Order: sequence, then structure tokens, then C-alpha cells
Amino acid sequence: MIFEMREVSCGYEKEKPIVDHVSLELHSGEICCILGPNGVGKTTLFRTILNLQPALSGQILLDGQDITKWTPKRRARSIVYVAQAHIPAFPYKVKDIALMGRIGQVSRFAEPTKKDLEIAEQALEDMGIRHLREQLYTDISGGERQILMIAKALAQQPEILILDEPTANLDYGNMARVIAKLRQLASKGICVIMTTHLPDQAFMCNSRTLLIMRNHPVIFGDCAEVITESNLQKAYHTPVQIIEIIDRNGEPLRVCRPRFDQMTAPDSEGEKE
Repeated sequence: MIFEMREVSCGYEKEKPIVDHVSLELHSGEICCILGPNGVGKTTLFRTILNLQPALSGQILLDGQDITKWTPKRRARSIVYVAQAHIPAFPYKVKDIALMGRIGQVSRFAEPTKKDLEIAEQALEDMGIRHLREQLYTDISGGERQILMIAKALAQQPEILILDEPTANLDYGNMARVIAKLRQLASKGICVIMTTHLPDQAFMCNSRTLLIMRNHPVIFGDCAEVITESNLQKAYHTPVQIIEIIDRNGEPLRVCRPRFDQMTAPDSEGEKE
């Protein structure tokens, strides 16, 4: 699987694109973290990929095919979106939430088949929450809900999984569990595209990285090439330091931390963000 964006610009006015000239190429099993301050167009970019709004220019391709010309059903079989916020309207059981991921594969007025049930159960197993299958969605923790939403998406058997800040509002333990699950999915060949406000998460995933900045061209590449002190300072108007150490396995480990000793009051441009 090869997912491509070729010189894609998106927004609401052709003369004033919110995100301009995005070009990237992702393969099966790769993770791409999208970074950038609030308001630079990360959500708009997602909406364009999902064809919820048309691109102002450029092409979005999956294995060389223009996905904007696909039917919604065909697109749903390849690309699945997991939103940041989940508000349970009814106390469905965990197993039923996972089964909802098969809705797009079931004919109108038909009931889920035995195969659909097996796929939903396997998605719960893959995400490590099958033991919660009989519990109510409203009774499980925030981290478990987030993992369940990923399991529901997996039940669609997608090639690309798109997530909007999948660890937002999670504690450290649940954040680590979600990142670990996303790494596992990538190891099984799924392409994961996610937004995050934490550059360290791109390092955790050893991901490809798209950095969107206000009034500067977007940057795409390996995380070590994109996430630099100068690029982060340019994007967030905050002095940062990238520290590289050797972990217990002898592998290099990068972390990002603010330079508190160099911080001053935000400038006018920073205040707008």
C-alpha cells in the first residue's frame, strides 16, 4: 500500500489556503505524526483526506488511484478515522461497540454475519481488551474507551488508520498503552496517521513526521530530520532542546524539553496561537 499526497492545498478559499503544498508518501506499516500549533490546519487536512471537503488543489492517491473519486463505502474499507472525543449516547456493551465497525460492510437491513462477529472479536483481542467485552462502554476508563475506538476502527479492516490526538486527556499510563498499541498495529502492516501536540510521541513511534507551521512551508520526513530545535522553535515560538541519550538496550533515545531558562513573555505572533 502506498498513500500519497501530491502538492495538496486545502482550506475554504483558493486564494487563502489554510494548508498549502503538502506532499508526502507513506507505506504499509509506517506511522506518520502530524505536528503543529493550534489553528494551523491539522483538522482541515484530515477533513480533506477523508473527502469531507474538497482539496483546493493537488491529488490524494492510494496505490495510484484518486481516492476523492471513490464512493464513501469504498473509501471506508480502506481509510478509517478515529475522532478525539467520544460521547457515549447509550450504554452499549464493549463487544457491540466493536461490532459497529462492521456496519459499512453489512448490506442494508441485513444482520451481522458470523464472520462479522469473529472480526469484531479479533479486533478486541488484538487491542488487548477482549476481557472487557461484556462491560458497558460507560463503565470503562478513558484509556480503555480510546483503545476500544481503535478496535472498532480495526473491525473495518482498514489499510490506513487516521487518529486525531489519540492520547489527548489520557494519563501517562494510558498514553503509553495507546502508543504501544499503535506501534503494534503498524508492525502488522497498517499505516497509522495521527496528530499530536507532543513531539516526543513521534520519537516514541520512530515515525515519519509532518510539521505544519504558520507562515512557513510544511516539512515532511523522518522524525529525527523534522523534529529539530530550530524547527520546533519556529513552529511554536518556544525555545526547546533535543536531548539524545542511550537507553538500556544500547539504542539512541531522543527527548524534547522546553528551555525554561530562555523563555520570555510570548510575542504578538505567539499570542495569536
